[in-house]
Amino acid sequence: MKKRWVFWWICNIFWMAIFVIGAAVVWLRDVDGAGVAQTPELKLIAFIVLLIAFILPFMIQVVWLIVNLKMGSNK
Repeated sequence: MKKRWVFWWICNIFWMAIFVIGAAVVWLRDVDGAGVAQTPELKLIAFIVLLIAFILPFMIQVVWLIVNLKMGSNK
C-alpha cells in the first residue's frame, strides 16, 4: 500500500476514535460541566453538536479519498 493510503487510514482511525470517545462521554455522563442533569433530550442535542463539529474533518477525509482514488487510477 502506498504511503498516502496508509496515512489516510491512520487519520481515519484517529478521527473515528476521537468521535467514539466524545460520543461515549456525552452519552454516559449524568451531569455536564455546568452542573445540569443530563436528560436523554439534552444528550441528543449534545450529540448533534458533536456531529456538527465532525462535519469538517469528514469532508476533508472524503476529498482526500477522492484525490487518492484519482491519483491511483492515473498509474
